Amino acid sequence: MKNISQQVSILADKIHQLGATRDRVLVAMAGAPGSGKSTLAEEVARVLNAQKCRSLVVPMDGFHLDNAILEDRGLLPKKGAPETFDGEGFLIMIKRLHAKMDVIAPTFDRNRDLSIAGAVHIPSDVPVIIAEGNYLMFDEDPWNDITSLWDLTVRLDVPMDELRGRLIQRWLNQNLSRAAATRRAESNDIPNAKRIIEKALTCEITL
Repeated sequence: MKNISQQVSILADKIHQLGATRDRVLVAMAGAPGSGKSTLAEEVARVLNAQKCRSLVVPMDGFHLDNAILEDRGLLPKKGAPETFDGEGFLIMIKRLHAKMDVIAPTFDRNRDLSIAGAVHIPSDVPVIIAEGNYLMFDEDPWNDITSLWDLTVRLDVPMDELRGRLIQRWLNQNLSRAAATRRAESNDIPNAKRIIEKALTCEITL
């Protein structure tokens, strides 16, 4: 298994190659929850920026539906599943980024468990956009309509046993007891992870 430095080097080199022939490179970094997408995306962007290649990370999590909407739809216990996101809204944003438009995007505050509108500015002249999220290469509507817009697709493939430990740890970090953290992970996060793996679309690079 490659360490993160090797992974970052592989991705940065590939993005530089793509950038030689186009004005903007749209990267999809997909994988199950707890697979390390955010960490890897931020590190790739940091290295690219250090190499004078301006890059921004755009998380999919900003498109979480608000808890009030999820509760009204009976989906709050499934938060994190595909149907608990504004998938169509995310698709529209990626289309605008593909067209090299100036875009304002939402972000997600994990501590407050809510999305914040208008929190991320993506100027039209940024050459590299790294989108990261669970459903960027996922074979369900509307997510599978996004696949043709990516210039590079990357999947983080982590064994389920490792994912389980990481997902429980997430809840432990929120000060839940071991029993409560395990229940939260096993009732929703782990089923979501299995669904993502079962319906994953093939990516150009798997790490």
